[in-house]
Amino acid sequence: MIAKSFKAIDKAFSFFEEWTIFIAVMVGLISLFVNVVLRYTIHYSLAWSEELIREIIIYTTFIGCSAALKNRSMIRIDALPQIVPFLKKPLDYFSHVCTLGYSILMCILGGQMAMLQYETNQKTIIIGIPLVILYAILPLMGGMMLVRTVMAIWEDFTGKKVNE
Repeated sequence: MIAKSFKAIDKAFSFFEEWTIFIAVMVGLISLFVNVVLRYTIHYSLAWSEELIREIIIYTTFIGCSAALKNRSMIRIDALPQIVPFLKKPLDYFSHVCTLGYSILMCILGGQMAMLQYETNQKTIIIGIPLVILYAILPLMGGMMLVRTVMAIWEDFTGKKVNE
């Protein structure tokens, strides 16, 4: 039952991560390419292109955190488990607990920041995107990381992969 639920969640999260990151990067590449062509051909630069790239970098970084957890490619120091192999499992679980704490903080504090942006109705300078949309990425990322970490703990505990 749990394995089936995790598999469905993993499939939905993977679809969301891969396609939104792909679309965001493609939009960024196209706008940056157009900006470079305009800058070198008619000496005109698009100001909104640079702001859009900044927002895309923020978005892909945060959504990429969940994808990194899925692939187990989060940054961590692994010198101690290599020197003392019996500490690998306890340190893995400690890493999971730290990630759970971080994701809960991102859900709570990110949600508060998004609500603050909603109340103040702030927008980006050039494009005019409501900042609540950008700040809403924080609790979304926190929630996705939380679920992915629970899946990783379950995988480590049972020895079964979620996506198999």
